[in-house]
Parts: sequence; C-alpha cells; structure tokens
Amino acid sequence: MPADPLVQRARRALDAVRDPELDEPITDLGFVRSVEAGPDHRLTVHLRLPTSFCSPNFAYLMASDAKDALAALPDATAVTVLLDDHHDSDLINRGLAADAGYRGTFGAEAENDLEELRLIFRRKAHTAAMERALSELLRQDPELTEERLGGVVLGDLPDTAATRALLLRREAVGLGTDPAAPVLVDDDGHPCPPGEIPLRLRFARSVRRSIDGNAHFCRGLLRTRYPDSAPDQTPRAEDTTLVTPCKEPP
Repeated sequence: MPADPLVQRARRALDAVRDPELDEPITDLGFVRSVEAGPDHRLTVHLRLPTSFCSPNFAYLMASDAKDALAALPDATAVTVLLDDHHDSDLINRGLAADAGYRGTFGAEAENDLEELRLIFRRKAHTAAMERALSELLRQDPELTEERLGGVVLGDLPDTAATRALLLRREAVGLGTDPAAPVLVDDDGHPCPPGEIPLRLRFARSVRRSIDGNAHFCRGLLRTRYPDSAPDQTPRAEDTTLVTPCKEPP
C-alpha cells in the first residue's frame, strides 16, 4: 500500500529539523519513531531519544522544532508531537499540546534562553563545517599549506557538499556568503591572524571530531535502547537542510 502523501510530506519536513549538538537531521539519527496521518489530515508524530535522561531543554527544543516544521504544512489541520520514554515526557508533551513555550512548560527550571543555546551549537556546527571544507581543500591541493589558509576565501572553495554545508551554516550564525569573504574566521566572522592559524585549525578539528564522535555514540545508544531503530538511521552526510540533542548543555 503506497504511503500517505501527507505522511511523506511530514517526513520531508522533519528532515529539516536538526539536532544542534550533532548537526544532523533527527530523521537520519533515527529519532523519529512514527508519523501517522489520521482523519481530517491530523498528524501525530512520536519521537524517541537515545536515553531517558537526555537533557530536558534539548528534548523540548527538538520536539518543539518538529511541531513547528509540521505545522507549516498547508494541508495539516492539526499536529500532535509526542516525546516517548523520557523522564520529562509528560511535562514536555503537555507543554507542546498547550503551546506553552519553553518557559511556560518548565517554569522556574527554565534558567537559560533556548535561543542562546541554539546559537552556541550553531556556532559549533559552523566551526566543524569550516574545518571539513578547509581539510577537503588541503587534500585536493598538494601545494596549499595550513599557513596559507588565512588567505582562502569562499570563492576559492570547490562546489562540493562540504562547501554548500559551510555556506548554510554561515547563514545560520549570521555570517555573509560573499565569495570574497575569508573562510577561516572566528564566531564573529573576523579573519584568523596568521600566527593563530594552526591553533584555530586544531580547535576546529577537535570540535568536528567531538560532533562526529557524539553522533556515532548517540546512534549506538539509540540502537541499543530501540533495536528496531537501526533501519531508520543513515550515516552522516552533508546536505542542504538546516535544528536537538541528547547531551547536557556545555
């Protein structure tokens, strides 16, 4: 039996929801447990996480972003997003159903602004994407050295998945994508001084490895907790989508 067209559109919409710490779509990570379309185009989506004690603020962020993405579908008359098997599932699910927002859901426990947390992880994603793009360029050009990377601009990068991912992540943190803009920059878009290039690259490489390692770890935890989740997971791949993590905030 062919899949319901609304369910297919809903899954595509969820592809755009990323785990900000792991910088991957929640669909690729296997966090989407089920998507169902009921009478009158009412959508019900169940989400799952690698552990029951994943950080509540990130769990809420993932579920809230998923609901927003699905509510934007023109033919979805109602959207229900349910987070399963989490120690705060009842609280989060009630807050989502009431559209209470983060502070309305957690009250006095909502100490941090979610947008601040989102920006922290978007900056990390940009740093990792910058390292991937520059490392790819170093592999392709044997004459290019790390010391010369400070002069590399966006227009020097080849049209690859890594470059496209970098451009998207620059936009996500408010940086421009002018071809003349330098690639190796700090969080505010300032070029890296020549003497700091090796240090900046080592830092960026450590951020990228941390993201990749955490993603691998979370995939394994999810498969251990939910053995049927393995077919729902796909390997990391740079793509053209841009937002919910299973670990505590820094």
